[in-house]
Amino acid sequence: MTQSQSIAAAWLMAARPATLTAAIAPVVVGTAHAIRDDSAHWGGASAALLGAILIQIGTNFINDVEDFERGADNEKRTGPARAVERGLISPSRMRLGAIACFVGAAIAGLYLVQLAGWPILLIGVLSIISGIAYTAGPWPLAYLGLGDVFVFVFFGPAAVCGTYLVQANTVTTSVFLSGCAVGALATAILAVNNTRDVDNDARANKRTIAVRYGDRATRVEYALLLAMAFAIPPLLAVRLDSYGPLLALLPAVRAVQLTRRVATLDGAKLNPLLRDTALLELVFAALLSIGLCL
Repeated sequence: MTQSQSIAAAWLMAARPATLTAAIAPVVVGTAHAIRDDSAHWGGASAALLGAILIQIGTNFINDVEDFERGADNEKRTGPARAVERGLISPSRMRLGAIACFVGAAIAGLYLVQLAGWPILLIGVLSIISGIAYTAGPWPLAYLGLGDVFVFVFFGPAAVCGTYLVQANTVTTSVFLSGCAVGALATAILAVNNTRDVDNDARANKRTIAVRYGDRATRVEYALLLAMAFAIPPLLAVRLDSYGPLLALLPAVRAVQLTRRVATLDGAKLNPLLRDTALLELVFAALLSIGLCL
């Protein structure tokens, strides 16, 4: 592997491609609602997708630096390798990469503001601020145990409703409910992560829910989040007078299997469940979107 290939591989690792489903899923669902309501705007949907992915990557870059400097990422960590902790990318360059992502997201956001006005400006600004504040600043959300709230709101209702808003110039209760379902699954990914890292996070004074209340709390949280997500499609079916949203229930058996595994596994054995939960979110969002379009 050449030096340029090694550098590219390091940046790709820092971007954490497996986590990007959390950025893609809400845009897909929001756009499906717009298609259903004959309000689809492909320019707006594309810009929303680009902005969401860039904010997610920028957040991951900041997280890579801050967790290393705060001691959460070290040789005792059981999760995947991190670029800064391994010395593959310097902290200063990683921060520059994050800034570039947030600037790119802001540029995409300018187009979205033209479509939907100040509400989308507010969502965009808060999303970027929260992405930075997730692990940076004097009161990092993840270290205060507020990471779950951030992920649920900004990778759920805010993202789905924002995507729909730029296309339909309004928001409905059904769109909000769909956002809650997607947000619950995105937060479930974090619950697995926090369960796996509970011991190392405690040493770094990263006060996640698992650290504050024990890893049993995040295992229960995981089960409740999945239950919440799969309870919403029937509500949508009733509200929309359509069986289409019920397609999202197809992976329910897989959700039960994952819940049982999360309840019993520890440490590095939970790593595959991060990927599997992300895949569950993507499949759920795809099936829900297809059902909405039907």
